[in-house]
Order: sequence, then structure tokens, then C-alpha cells
Amino acid sequence: MPKKKVVFVLVEGPSDETALAPFFKILYDPNKVYVYVEGGDITSQKGVTSVNIINEVALRVKDYAKKHKIHNTDFERIIHIVDTDGTFIPEDKVKFDSCCQKTHYELECIKTANVNRILLRNRNKKNNVSKLVSVNHIWKIPYKVYYMSCNLDHVLYNKLNSTDDEKEFDSLDFYEKYENDYKGFVDFLCNSDFSVNMSYKDSWKYIEQGLNSLNRHTNVNLCFAPNSTV
Repeated sequence: MPKKKVVFVLVEGPSDETALAPFFKILYDPNKVYVYVEGGDITSQKGVTSVNIINEVALRVKDYAKKHKIHNTDFERIIHIVDTDGTFIPEDKVKFDSCCQKTHYELECIKTANVNRILLRNRNKKNNVSKLVSVNHIWKIPYKVYYMSCNLDHVLYNKLNSTDDEKEFDSLDFYEKYENDYKGFVDFLCNSDFSVNMSYKDSWKYIEQGLNSLNRHTNVNLCFAPNSTV
């Protein structure tokens, strides 16, 4: 029997993995493909810039390859899912609020007690994400990056500013809701008001406009849409 190819899926955190990993494993033929999902927000990671972001993603994949004694030719593709976190909004929409010691997201603005920190984060993440969107391969493996806006909790549960406990509970609840209803999951992701049903490049142009990266949008549906090439 031919060796299975690996689809390497990068998400931002453990609750993202809980909510999405089972459905990626259904998307691909398990007789031909092994889906591996790993968490970690690379795009906002300290020390990661547009200069080294490609290498940082490659290192994640290479570490997995080394551990399992495989090569880049053994990978089918890399799918990278990031939260937009309001990265592309105008800078004047980052508002000072002394009560917001933790970043607080709203549909019209970001509130924070440290405006400069958020502005710097947004600029850096914007540059990192833009660099990722510009490439089609990493380590000679087909690569695409997709977004959840403002974050996964916003898209899947219509909630902003969730605590870690809420994220964990909601991700489990979401998985249980669609555990035996893959078609229902695909319909929800592909045919909701938040589904950005455009070409891959146009979906990224869309999220970069105005306040779209704060509002409820995703192009992850492009992975699951009928006849998708991912």
C-alpha cells in the first residue's frame, strides 16, 4: 500500500484544534492522507517578523518531519489558520481605555490600556500575514494561509473576548454539535453570513479593508467548499 501523505495544519491554540481538527480529518481520505494539527500563534510570536516568518513556519514542519523520519515530498500540503485580531484596521480605531488591562475587541474598535503595544503588534502581524499570503510553497510544500476574524470564537460561536475556559467549553460544544453531522458543519462554514465566498486572493483583499478584520468573517470555508482545491 502506498505511503500516506501528510496534511500539516497549523492553528492558533488548543481550542482551535478541538473545534476544527476532526473535520479536517474527515475532509481527506484517511486511506491516503494523515492529517496532523498543531497549535501555536506564530504570526504574533515575539521575534518573528516578515523577514523570518517563512522560516518559522518551515521549522514547525521540519521538526515534525525529523521526528517522524520523513521528507518534504511526504507532505500533501500545509494549511495555516490564523486569527486576524483586528490587525488590518485603521490605527485610529485602536482606542485607549485605562480599564482594559487586557485587549478588548469590539466590532468598531480595539480598546486597550497600552495603545502603542497594540499598534506595534498589528503592524508586525499585518506584515507577517501579508508575507505568508504572498507565498504558495514553504519547504517546497504547497502552502496557504486562511483567517478567522476577529478570531475563531467570533466566527464559530459569535463570541468576542472569551476566557480560556469559555474557549475550551465552546470548542467541545461545537465539536459535539457537528460530530456526526459533517454536512451540517460544511453548510455552516460555507453558507453563513460570515463566509467569504471569493477567490483566495480576493478573500484576503476583503479582510484587509476597513474594519473587516474586526468583524465576523472567515475564508476557511474555501478549504471545505465543494470542488475545493484547498
